[in-house]
Amino acid sequence: MKEAPRTAADEARFERRVELAFGAGLFVVALALRLYVASTLAGEPVWDGHYYDFGARHIASGFGYADEVMRDGHPVWHPWCHYPVGYSGYLAVFYKLFGTGHAVAHFANALVGALLAVVTYLLAREALPVRRAMVAGALVAFHPGLVLYGALLMTEPLSALLVLGAFYAAVRMARGGRVMGGIAVGAFVMGIAALVRPQGLLCVPFLLLVMRAEPSTRTSATKWKRLAIGGVVAGAMALLPVLPWTARNCRVMDGCALVSTNAGWNLAIGSFPRATGRFETLRSEDGCREVTGQVQQDRCWLEYGIANIEAAPGRWLALVPAKLAFTFDHESFAVEYLREARPAAWPEERRVAVRGWLTSVHRLFVAASALAFVALALRGEKRARFGRSVQTALLAALALATYAAFAADTPTFWPIVLVGCVLPWLPLPGRPPAHPALLTSVSLVATTALAHAIFFGEDRYHMVVTPVLCLLAASALRAPERDGVTVRA
Repeated sequence: MKEAPRTAADEARFERRVELAFGAGLFVVALALRLYVASTLAGEPVWDGHYYDFGARHIASGFGYADEVMRDGHPVWHPWCHYPVGYSGYLAVFYKLFGTGHAVAHFANALVGALLAVVTYLLAREALPVRRAMVAGALVAFHPGLVLYGALLMTEPLSALLVLGAFYAAVRMARGGRVMGGIAVGAFVMGIAALVRPQGLLCVPFLLLVMRAEPSTRTSATKWKRLAIGGVVAGAMALLPVLPWTARNCRVMDGCALVSTNAGWNLAIGSFPRATGRFETLRSEDGCREVTGQVQQDRCWLEYGIANIEAAPGRWLALVPAKLAFTFDHESFAVEYLREARPAAWPEERRVAVRGWLTSVHRLFVAASALAFVALALRGEKRARFGRSVQTALLAALALATYAAFAADTPTFWPIVLVGCVLPWLPLPGRPPAHPALLTSVSLVATTALAHAIFFGEDRYHMVVTPVLCLLAASALRAPERDGVTVRA
């Protein structure tokens, strides 16, 4: 018998099955890679990872988020919130269920890394053709820096997962016509992300970009009213997961702290007389000699940092390029963390080689991500020639900037990051479509750059935006948009 022709519904069901199979395979592969790296390279938690692990163990043991102080020769648990609680709380769930072995922590991290690849794919699918979305997910799954991060106990992958998950929830629900619901859910997830890294709150206003999905027939007054309502909803829902923790801090600490007590500390590091643009250890002789509590200490360092900025604003501003360079120009933190934990496993030759490899890959993604809003020049109607010329000139300029960044004595890539943050907002003729999924993703890069220009930079901080760089790289050189309509390549 002759087979009946496949209908559009059949094709749609087949595509959904293919995409589901791809997402499942992506998760399994990403999980396996991270578990393998953790099993072969991981050592004791070091640096900030030691404190995250320490906090998670205390939470899992029923002592709450506390540090240990000695009184009369006996250990006493003392409430603590210098670091945000979110990552330690996440690890504590696994410690409570499966024990406090390091293998448990690395499984929890690998799970985050695998989910991050899937969520990046899903977010990309909202804005890109299926093949480009698959490329975005695969880039996150196989990105060597993100894979190596599976052996670290650090917050960046979980922070990225929650922020991108918030963007996806908002965009997906808005596409289904539930714009306010999408903003509410996205903001709530962003509030949870703020408990991991408070900078997540900076992305909350960008959730309002999903309102671009609403009918263009609304009047200007109606649009402004909806925007105001969306802003109130986003702010309230973002604070909903945060305020109970704030109330806890007000109750058990020596003062109120929204999430943690390291903002003043970080501002002082980025502005005091010995500031270099990266982490430097604060000493009692720098200031804040007589403090009795964590909140008081943080407020003291905050006042000290503000005083330094007011006394020498030019010097503070002059440090911004160095801060951005330390954040975006190279990638070495994962190697140094693992080397600190297991020095014998990282002889100098291996250390230098892997650092160089990670840095080269990172720089390639930075360069490619800047092309996300540059259109592939196409032949077309006469009226499209101007847009085509603009996009060709933009592509040439970025190619020249990338060459200069690579060729410099000290390769400098942070200006390309900033260009990539600005391009989506410029109404350049002939550019690719600026979908809310892409615009919200760019906001994570922009707010990360802003935060570390104010405080200080380290290359670990760009790991939060690495999945976005992968997504934007998969978006590079798409077909142009003319009069709101995408021109097919």
